[in-house]
Amino acid sequence: MIGVDTNVLVRYFVSDDREQFRQAEDFMTRSMNRRIQLYVDDVVLCELVWVLRSSYKLKRAEIAAIVEDVLKRNQFSFDDVGLLLTALDDYVAGRGDLADYVIGRRYERAGCEATATFDRALRDDVNFRLLS
Repeated sequence: MIGVDTNVLVRYFVSDDREQFRQAEDFMTRSMNRRIQLYVDDVVLCELVWVLRSSYKLKRAEIAAIVEDVLKRNQFSFDDVGLLLTALDDYVAGRGDLADYVIGRRYERAGCEATATFDRALRDDVNFRLLS
């Protein structure tokens, strides 16, 4: 298994740098051909969303499609893909960042009844309690 950094995923999915895209694509293809699992940490996935939104100005639906693509590829491995898919559903339906929903779902898994936050974007989500 090999861990994948955010910048490799960005180059692969955005392909804004021709040479780095080619290298990322070659890496993905070689890994797949050799049946090498690629590990994507939750932090990397959240960082990917942040970069796509802040640097590339992609819309929420475009970002969600990329994240879903990553999550559904057999080539990639995660700590809890089910949790991440649920957090992605929350992200698509909500107004918060993917990181917020990953945190909320991880806290839920840990037995928390809610996640306390000041983030007003999460005020209508049942998994969060807005402090005011």
